[in-house]
Amino acid sequence: MYFQLLLKLFYLPWQLEQHTSSFCFKELFLIQHLLPGEGREAHPCSRRDEMSAFAQILKQTDTCQLLRYDYTSCVFDNPSLEAKIRKPEVKREVRTKLLQGVSMERYLLMSLTSYLFWNTFGFSAAVDSKPNILLFLADDLGIGDIGCYGNNSMRTPNIDRLAREGVKLTQHIAAASLCTPSRAAFLTGRYPIRSGMASSNRYRALQWNAGSGGLPANETTFARLLQQQGYTTGLIGKWHQGVNCESFNDHCHHPLNHGFDYFYGMPLTLRNNCQKNKPPDLDAALQTKLWLYSQIITLAVLTLTSGKLVGLISIRWKTIACVTLVGSLFFISWYSSYGFVQYWNCILMRNHDVTEQPMRLERTAFLMLKEAISFIKRQGPFLLFVSFLHVHTPLFTTAKFLGKSCHGLYGDNVEEMDWMVGKILDLLDEEGLKNHTFTYFASDHGGHLEAQNGSAQLGGWNGIYKGGKGMGGWEGGIHVPGIFRWPGVLPAGTVIDEPTSLMDIYPTVVHLAGGILPQDRVIDGQNLLPLLQGRAQKSDHEFLFHYCGSYLHAVRWHQKDSGAIWKAHFVTPVFHPPGAGACYGKKNCPCFGEGVTHHDPPLLFDLSRDPSEAKPLSADTEPLFDTVIRKIGRAIEEHRRTLTPVPEQLSVYNVVWKPWLQPCCGTFPFCWCDKEGDSTRIL
Repeated sequence: MYFQLLLKLFYLPWQLEQHTSSFCFKELFLIQHLLPGEGREAHPCSRRDEMSAFAQILKQTDTCQLLRYDYTSCVFDNPSLEAKIRKPEVKREVRTKLLQGVSMERYLLMSLTSYLFWNTFGFSAAVDSKPNILLFLADDLGIGDIGCYGNNSMRTPNIDRLAREGVKLTQHIAAASLCTPSRAAFLTGRYPIRSGMASSNRYRALQWNAGSGGLPANETTFARLLQQQGYTTGLIGKWHQGVNCESFNDHCHHPLNHGFDYFYGMPLTLRNNCQKNKPPDLDAALQTKLWLYSQIITLAVLTLTSGKLVGLISIRWKTIACVTLVGSLFFISWYSSYGFVQYWNCILMRNHDVTEQPMRLERTAFLMLKEAISFIKRQGPFLLFVSFLHVHTPLFTTAKFLGKSCHGLYGDNVEEMDWMVGKILDLLDEEGLKNHTFTYFASDHGGHLEAQNGSAQLGGWNGIYKGGKGMGGWEGGIHVPGIFRWPGVLPAGTVIDEPTSLMDIYPTVVHLAGGILPQDRVIDGQNLLPLLQGRAQKSDHEFLFHYCGSYLHAVRWHQKDSGAIWKAHFVTPVFHPPGAGACYGKKNCPCFGEGVTHHDPPLLFDLSRDPSEAKPLSADTEPLFDTVIRKIGRAIEEHRRTLTPVPEQLSVYNVVWKPWLQPCCGTFPFCWCDKEGDSTRIL
């Protein structure tokens, strides 16, 4: 109904100019201004009040043949009126009044349009037709790390300011508990399993810039849709959705191929390998094995050579040479990748060009901030996605913030990120953009509990929620902060306890930009604007599905009539040591195999009463147990019917390093450069 009404309003100005002697409004105008007292009540287009008359006309558009005019049937369907108009003494006055009517029509059209938007969409007078859109996404930040979510020992005044001036979500859920799939869902509004960004092997995130996997070109990001609506779109920071497919410069997965006009940042993600004197964390266990095998081969060659020289072993030199060659090739095959991770993965790019290889972490934060500030100062409307490298390990923090927090290096890194948020928010104030910018802050998933250095915790705190990063079902891995601000439109200081998802950002910003969602695919996100404005009291989400890779681990059911939020766990990771709440000794908890436990019947919790998932319910303790499990089971069947097979982007082949795909600022393998110089001095 609303679409049809807006379509009519869209066509009215052109119609009124092109056909000044047709459409019922002309007849109404003549009735009210030329023939007072005659035909007012008899004619269907006539009303004394101008606004209700105009509304009546909108109802008559089919009769009046809005898109194809019928002069006789619409304008002169009242014989007495027609006779009056055709009298010579009023002919000239009719012509004059008709021309004057066009201006009045435009005035009434504008008034009615404002009235309709006020009442239909709840927008205030301050709403922009196309607001700027600013999206902050932290990396590995725990929901318990922010002041406005209950942390009174971590200083995050700028993020807290967003919550104070806007809307805070307390049930904001990521679509995955690891970077690559969660961000794919954020960008597309779809579960990562729909785009092939969910893995069935142990590699659940992209490992190399020179891998061939990534966000498929046929996926439509919100950036592309906003680009089509006239937005200038930019991404500053982490991408982690792939770069190339078949050659080092095809850029099939690159941000510029997914709707971003400008990209400055890291195409992959931070790793310990990016900082000197840090233990490597990329396939650390595999590297240990490869070193062992290389040492065994080297020892074998030395033993054979020594035995041959002293005559203890009867073996041909040719055989020793062959073993040496095989061992050398084996060593080169793996060390050429794992031995130079800092050069291959730790790079910065501006659009398609590599600007730092390897990157200098001591100035990266300043470079990101400088680029974000520069982008905002361009002409709008803009979409800026600030995808922080903070607070992922190795937690490199500039000297200005080292030792400033109460929580060691991790706390320092969080407070540096908050400072960056504040700088960008201050710029909006200075440029007069605060009230014209829709701002959002969240984390891609929960804090990394297993990130430790001895007794020092290097990962985030997930508050009261069990589990963390990498755990597909437990709340700690997927329950994230979610904050919105849009002064004059979103009510300040509001807290919403309804289930929402990072996937909801997609339809929300597309709606704000005036775009249309793709009709050829399933969009799992929901437009949050009615909920954020208070026009809706309940979330549109009834079920949310929690995957670990491509394996469904848990399902959440929002029972709207009772307010209960049921959650059934079908698979959970085996914690190590038992009861520890994480998989210490491993980088992340596994999704399948011996490292998980299957539950039949599933573990059931009511999160509205037990948000920490401490006490599983049973048929003996919960009368609705069987009903809830059956309801969730039917939802899973229906959900799976909507899935279609797609190529797996995180297959082992797509994830492994391929030298011919390596981004390089020189001639491969001589890849090193620094094109930034001292460009951070202005900050």
